[in-house]
Amino acid sequence: MDATTGENPQSVVVPPVEGVGGGGTAYGWTDGSLECSYSFKGVADPAKVPSAELLYVWCMPSTATIGQQEMPRPLESISLLAARNERESVQIAMRPKASWGGLSGAGTVQIRCSDLCSSSGDRLVVGQSLTLRRVVPVLGVPDALAPLDLPEARINLLPGETASVWASIDVPTGQPPGQYEGHIFVTAVKTETESLLQSFGKSEKYQLYKELKNCLDVIEPVDEKPLEEVVGKVKCATSTLKKVLSSAAFQEFYQDNGSADMMDEDALTSLSIHVKINITVWEFTLPQTPSLPAVFGISETVIEDRFGLEHGSDGWYNALDQHFNWLLRYRISPFFCRWGDGMRILAYTCPWPADHPKSDEYYSNPRLAAYAVPYAPILYRSDAAKVSMCKELEILKSKVHWPKAYFYLWDEPLNLEQYEMIQSMSSDIRAYAPDARVLTTYYCGPSDAHLPANSFEAFVNVPNLLRPHSQIFCTSSIV
Repeated sequence: MDATTGENPQSVVVPPVEGVGGGGTAYGWTDGSLECSYSFKGVADPAKVPSAELLYVWCMPSTATIGQQEMPRPLESISLLAARNERESVQIAMRPKASWGGLSGAGTVQIRCSDLCSSSGDRLVVGQSLTLRRVVPVLGVPDALAPLDLPEARINLLPGETASVWASIDVPTGQPPGQYEGHIFVTAVKTETESLLQSFGKSEKYQLYKELKNCLDVIEPVDEKPLEEVVGKVKCATSTLKKVLSSAAFQEFYQDNGSADMMDEDALTSLSIHVKINITVWEFTLPQTPSLPAVFGISETVIEDRFGLEHGSDGWYNALDQHFNWLLRYRISPFFCRWGDGMRILAYTCPWPADHPKSDEYYSNPRLAAYAVPYAPILYRSDAAKVSMCKELEILKSKVHWPKAYFYLWDEPLNLEQYEMIQSMSSDIRAYAPDARVLTTYYCGPSDAHLPANSFEAFVNVPNLLRPHSQIFCTSSIV
């Protein structure tokens, strides 16, 4: 397609990528090359030049890692398949070809989204079902997903670097099945400050600066001044601001510009790069409770340090509650944890005791596939801690959600002494609840055990050492 329809022009041959254009799991890909047909000297004006001549835009699957030096690919439409109560994501990559932003990097990009609509009039609404996040590098690796405002967001691009946006579509449980279509419009724009200042001459800028500074000088020294004097200063500042706003620089904003805004929007869309999204919603619904539990731990001390919260305060409980509900949205069953000596770990999903009303609210949540039960004696080796643990077990064993329970006692034991401590704690738990499950993580066998010399053989023998005291194993092999 040409630039007027908003697609990348065609020059760098890139390999095909599954997951973007076509639909299903074996997506098609059009081989091609990318080149820029415009030749710019200095800074381009995005109000006059099609955005496709200023930046590359292309789509990549959610499984791709898009680094800052990722090379451009041809732009294809996005085709996704989803059940109800399912989320599908895709990435939109951008890389500048030229500069249009003056001193603020390569330039600013505006991203606007439309609702996704079916032929029967049903919608997946922007901001509710369709969300955008900026992919932010952490230590040079694309990692964090920072939310963007919708239906319109702006991001800055840097010369010679690829940036990406993560687009997610959440299909509600009651969404009618069918094909839904919409667009994401990517447009190179000038920031309002750049547009305003670039229209001023030097003398106009200086005059505006003097009047605004004069207004500030009048207003600032009002501490402990008599009321009449303060009122006088405010009136003087108001007069100055009115004079500034009535200057020629702001004249256009006094007009009734409703139709002008619409013309500007139409002109903007004609210059935009159009990314077409098509999603097929199937006529079945994924269950609320994931069939395969995925658990994720958050250190409570990280939350305390990050938000400046005191352990056990109302703010602390509120922060844990927000993290709990946030992770459930992504079909992750969270637990919180506190570290003890060595790699002992107090892991718990609910910060309230089992006899607290909030406990049932947490454990009975249909989105929760598994929950960690705290083993208090791991940190507090006292009779009171043991009594507390027994009380917790007696209550939880009687609940219908008990099959979702597990204990996480030690993170990656390294020697036989630590293995024996896990076995001892597991025996204590199973004396009160024989069907209790214990999770143990490991990446190697015990260093002082007589295991095969081959490190991988030692690694795969670990479950034999932990059974029957551990029922769930989480591994990461370092061999």
